[in-house]
Amino acid sequence: MVDKTKEYIPTPQISKNAKKGLELRKKYGRGGTEVGISRAEQLSKRLPLRESIIKRMSSYFARHEVDKQSANFGDESNPSKGYIAWLLWGGDEAKRWVDEIKKQLNQSK
Repeated sequence: MVDKTKEYIPTPQISKNAKKGLELRKKYGRGGTEVGISRAEQLSKRLPLRESIIKRMSSYFARHEVDKQSANFGDESNPSKGYIAWLLWGGDEAKRWVDEIKKQLNQSK
């Protein structure tokens, strides 16, 4: 049985990526939605996340993996909206982290 009250603490690198996304968004005035900004604030502060948030993050990464193919993804001097949004959600490290948690959750069901 899965413990629905269990919480997961984002790693320091995920926090760093979210902070970077917030900084780039402020500097360039683009990238991310209100939900993405809220998620970045949670991640940057390393606040505990419940399983429902992990699932939302997994859905985000599944929908937006394609953004990594766009022009200027990863360009620090002129970042794409998709790159900034990806960082707001914790970047590649968060995707790997969420994938691992989901794998564990699926095995325990």
